[in-house]
Amino acid sequence: MEGTIYSLIPPVLAILMVILTRRVLLSLGVGILAAALLLADFNPLTMLVLVWDTVVANLYSIEDKELNLWNIYILLFLIILGIITAFISITGGSGAFGEWAQKRVKSRRGSKLLTAFLGIIIFIDDYFNALAVGQVSRPLTDRHKVSRAKLAYLIDSTSAPICVISPISSWGAVIIGTIGTEVLLKQGIANISAFSAFMQIIPMNLYVFSALLMVFLVSYFNFNIGPMKKHEDRAMKTGQLYDPEKEVPGELSEDLPTSSKGKIGNLIWPIVSLFAGVIGAMFWTGYTAIDGEVTLLAIFENTDPSASLFYGGVFALLVSFFFLYRQISLGGIKGNVVGKGVAAGAKSMLPAIYILFFAWTIGGLIGELGTGDYLASIVTAANLNVAYLPVIIFIIAGLTAFATGTSWGTFGLLLPIAGQIAVATDVTILLPALAAVLAGAVFGDHCSPISDTTILSSTGAGCNHIDHVITQLPYALISAGVTIIGYIVLGLTGSTVLGLLVVLVAFIIIAFSSKAIKTA
Repeated sequence: MEGTIYSLIPPVLAILMVILTRRVLLSLGVGILAAALLLADFNPLTMLVLVWDTVVANLYSIEDKELNLWNIYILLFLIILGIITAFISITGGSGAFGEWAQKRVKSRRGSKLLTAFLGIIIFIDDYFNALAVGQVSRPLTDRHKVSRAKLAYLIDSTSAPICVISPISSWGAVIIGTIGTEVLLKQGIANISAFSAFMQIIPMNLYVFSALLMVFLVSYFNFNIGPMKKHEDRAMKTGQLYDPEKEVPGELSEDLPTSSKGKIGNLIWPIVSLFAGVIGAMFWTGYTAIDGEVTLLAIFENTDPSASLFYGGVFALLVSFFFLYRQISLGGIKGNVVGKGVAAGAKSMLPAIYILFFAWTIGGLIGELGTGDYLASIVTAANLNVAYLPVIIFIIAGLTAFATGTSWGTFGLLLPIAGQIAVATDVTILLPALAAVLAGAVFGDHCSPISDTTILSSTGAGCNHIDHVITQLPYALISAGVTIIGYIVLGLTGSTVLGLLVVLVAFIIIAFSSKAIKTA
């Protein structure tokens, strides 16, 4: 079953069930059992052992006999962030910031544009981007009755697209390293460096520009289509920002007391300390892991993003606790709220943790099934005009990331294959082919309900996860459709400028069409 068309059954089954039932844990559970059954050749006992081993591997590697610190740090960071959110709420920081921002950002359009700009500015790491932008923007967008589904879309569609083209990000470091060792070195290409190749790839990543243009079009023109229209209409008419009958990760489920002496600094300084702490920790973990020459690129190549999130989170938690203690000493709040805040904050993150844990489990089993290898083999076997290689690779990368829920895994799998195919056919198509891998991986990641970045965007926005997936899908598909046309033009003409021009013209047409429909 491994590496064959049957390896598609578990992810497709899980994704279809998510769409049909809207019950993400049940759907992921069915996908996990299906994958384990295929791996066990339908032996129930072997299946149970496989599931158990994969679940344990999320926290502890039996083979290496060591803790899986990457996952553990991510889970701890989520809990810490939930506690920080509760502390900010108790100190009155969220309310004070909402009042301050409302005086300066006086429209729904402004609140959405500010969220989009924040998503672009915070480019160090996608996890941090999704959660930090959500914390800052949510009080403001809530005040202006922007639905949580719209906020989740704005967060998700600016985090990964920016990280994938930023050389000084955790994503950029991994991509540059992969291009250098797995593509250029193995293919014997010495006339270009990995960093130079990455920089030249940036304008060829057409999905990034499509996604970002769509974000600003949606924010400025209030372009609501499909399920998003329902969420936005409800928010505007009733003030209900999400469906109260559905589980919302990251949302405090109980009313916590709020300080009567809250200041805007009670929100700003914990968030600033989180930003500074994470960046500082990324530099430190990268610096201490370098054996040779210390450079900025080397630091980001060797940094540990998950550990950095944890260390930065601990630092921000201490800062937020200081402001909570200060409010207690000023008499704005009683001293017995600390325990309530810790409990409520940790509890608010449990839905996200459950989903993330299930997603990791199905991802591990899908990896053993060789789902990505099967999809990659389709690219290798395709005997088509080399001009269509970028668009074919974009589609396959999108399907791979969608089915596996990992953009990083797609990078690692398809960048070497795309490089090998390009060099064997026409080396001039090498950089567009690599760009198409990155673009397709981000697109598939945007659409996948089992993607960790999609899960964390839901968490950061305080939006039901499946609502986020369903409402974001039409926008991602439109952006991908424009990207496909752009890659066809780029492949046929060899001109990156023409490919970008196609994307820009397409969105100008979409913008005028949406405006005409609204005024009709």
